[in-house]
Amino acid sequence: MSVLDRVALVPRDAPWGEVCDALARAQKTNRNAQAYSRWVNRPLGRVLAATAYRWGVSPDSISLVSACFSFTGIALVAVLPPTVTTGVLVAALLVVGYALDSADGQVARLQGGGSLAGEWLDHILDAFKTSGFHLAVAVMWFRHLEGWSVATTLVPLAFALQASVWFFGIILTDLLLRGAGVKRAELRAEDEAAPVLTSLLGIPVDYGVLCLLMGLLGWFPVWRIAYTVLAVVNIALLFLQLGRWYRRVSAVGGH
Repeated sequence: MSVLDRVALVPRDAPWGEVCDALARAQKTNRNAQAYSRWVNRPLGRVLAATAYRWGVSPDSISLVSACFSFTGIALVAVLPPTVTTGVLVAALLVVGYALDSADGQVARLQGGGSLAGEWLDHILDAFKTSGFHLAVAVMWFRHLEGWSVATTLVPLAFALQASVWFFGIILTDLLLRGAGVKRAELRAEDEAAPVLTSLLGIPVDYGVLCLLMGLLGWFPVWRIAYTVLAVVNIALLFLQLGRWYRRVSAVGGH
């Protein structure tokens, strides 16, 4: 879609509340949306998106600002000691970065559609964030073993692998289904059959949960156990989801 073909959902100078209402009506499907993302991050992103839209900020600019918040938080995980202050600061940076990550797509919808370049930028930044988060945790883990074996550093490294494969699986599955001619409306009808249950079951793989978990860094032993449990659950869910994705792609492969 070219810039000239776009039709804005609402004029840029419309009242802020009207912009928010337009966004709420145009909210994308809840397919693959976990609880935090659906009920916290998207509404928070909507507030930021409405404000950014009225200020004339572009989706790509929002993506870059989001990356600044997220990558700063990730860097602090690697370089600062796990204290209460570090945890609160990192959690705040990651939460804001994640909300802005939602806002860029919402601004694109407000202006009548995004661009391939914008989608590419968003996914590339997400790819860095997805793996970089757990690699930063691995650095912190190694620097602050506190009685744990060096071998346990494999926990965040395994989590990084899981997160990378999970992210790639979502992107690749969606790409292949689109290429096979599966209509997005059909996917929406299938995935919204039990949206609330789907969102609740997706809590363990919700990036927002990881953001909030960092707030417990001041209680490092508790945080490390919680992170380890979350890693194990995520790895188990990955294998279950890989089977689901494969069956889904196989079902349309002959069409």
